[in-house]
Amino acid sequence: QLQLVESGGGLVQPGGSLRLSCAASGFTLAYYTVGWFRQAPGKEREGVSCIMSSGGITNYADSVKGRFTISRDNAKNTVYLQMNSLKHEDTAVYSCARRRINSCSGYVRDYENWGQGTQVTVSS
Repeated sequence: QLQLVESGGGLVQPGGSLRLSCAASGFTLAYYTVGWFRQAPGKEREGVSCIMSSGGITNYADSVKGRFTISRDNAKNTVYLQMNSLKHEDTAVYSCARRRINSCSGYVRDYENWGQGTQVTVSS
């Protein structure tokens, strides 16, 4: 069964850090571009970051540049999102998905096999 499973979310104070994981099963994640998206209450899902299948090329939304880092561990079939200096506005459900084309995209429609998401809450 092809699936992506996110984990690592939780409650953190402003300025804190979390590392999210996106673990794949049933296929080799290294062959795919992987995107992280988030959806806050009452808002549309938005792209946060992505990492291409080859070359390790990454891309970030302006709102998270310099604070978030995406990486992949092909041996573990997992992509990570390290989130530092978290802000209240980072509160959302974070989901990952894969893309067959070796290029980053910030559009939801360009991705498939979405995980169930993990909640990140930034609050004091």
